Amino acid sequence: MIVSMTLELKDIPGQLVLALAPISELHGNIMSVVHQHDEKTPRGTIPVQITFEIEHKVLNKLIDRLEKSGVGVARVGEERLRSTVSVILIGHIVHSDMGDTIDRIDSTGFAEVVDMSLSMPAIEKTSSSYLVINAVGEKELSIALDILREVAHKKDLLMIEPIRQNSEAA
Repeated sequence: MIVSMTLELKDIPGQLVLALAPISELHGNIMSVVHQHDEKTPRGTIPVQITFEIEHKVLNKLIDRLEKSGVGVARVGEERLRSTVSVILIGHIVHSDMGDTIDRIDSTGFAEVVDMSLSMPAIEKTSSSYLVINAVGEKELSIALDILREVAHKKDLLMIEPIRQNSEAA
């Protein structure tokens, strides 16, 4: 799973290494580190945002190790939606109840529309919509696309797909 964590480090040398070592020891894959040395928390510590991939079963062990070493864990959030695809719908988008289309994908529980932009030149003209869909994995993303294809067919919308942005690591 991908985890986003905010840590609070003391403003002394070696604290960042102290925070990153347990992630590595537990076979975590660090994806990004934002170390805001010029910014201080009310407690006088330095906030550091780390995003990494790690097995779910070792997350609590990691948190315990960090806290025992003096690293403050301020926030932990799992990034559930890992696979992304973009599609374009063309047709009478607004008249086809776009809310219903989005609800069909969001109601799956494993995929959701996370961004949408609409271009509507005139009420009687064809419009287009750009959708970004996130899902927990590639299989679930494929199911969401199947749902969208079915809806597009029923609503007489042309679906241009997929415009891949990123996907989970293989």
